[in-house]
Amino acid sequence: MENIDQYKITEEPYYRSVSDEIELYEAAYAARMPIMLKGPTGCGKSRFVEYMAWKLGRPLITVACNEDMTASDLIGRFLLDAQGTRWQDGPLTIAARIGAICYLDEVVEARQDTTVVIHPLTDHRRNLPLDKKGELVHAHPDFQLVISYNPGYQNLMKDLKQSTKQRFGALDFVYPEAAVEAEIVSHETGLDSDTANKLVQVAHRARNLKGHGLDEGISTRLLVYAGNLIAKGIEPKPACRMTLVRPITDDPDMRETLDAAVGTYF
Repeated sequence: MENIDQYKITEEPYYRSVSDEIELYEAAYAARMPIMLKGPTGCGKSRFVEYMAWKLGRPLITVACNEDMTASDLIGRFLLDAQGTRWQDGPLTIAARIGAICYLDEVVEARQDTTVVIHPLTDHRRNLPLDKKGELVHAHPDFQLVISYNPGYQNLMKDLKQSTKQRFGALDFVYPEAAVEAEIVSHETGLDSDTANKLVQVAHRARNLKGHGLDEGISTRLLVYAGNLIAKGIEPKPACRMTLVRPITDDPDMRETLDAAVGTYF
């Protein structure tokens, strides 16, 4: 049996509520409803799941989904060792057995034939067939499945099937309003509120360019990166260039526009 404690979050993660998402999630967990978190990259989805797992006192198993991930990567496989073959549970199976919250991060990155394996766990059956092993795992009463994805990257090749979507309740995540986001940046980096506010204003400028030369705006995560550099003594302009501008675009004109926005505030 797995050691549950290794999956427990022992210290409270910092999470700043922006609406009624905590209350809604608690009610969803009480009903063991599968939950889908939708929102742009770096807006706090993963931190929210960590916070809720801590608040509810449940172990958390996180899987970073990718296009090479197979059903066996989630469920488990037979391995060959000196004693012969042995079965090794995958993260989804472990979570179902021990009653953990299983968080599939950026689930649309996984192939659709892989995500289909979650279906029996997300309806009244709450079980997981291990066909290769000939076992049917009945989910622990405390098990819950949570998935996340960024609708901004949605396209015909990378979207969830309706048959998958309609198994989940959903919470929308957006970047917080300016004052709250500045408070988050200040808390995470130790920056003074004035500098944190300036970083947030730069981000708002960039987010207004989404769809007009930028695929995605500057995330709260990147603002924290910038704040950490500034807190380490790096001048704001080079810190912002490194963390807010260079990562999100290679277009020379767009870089110049964003550098100018940084110059406006610093």
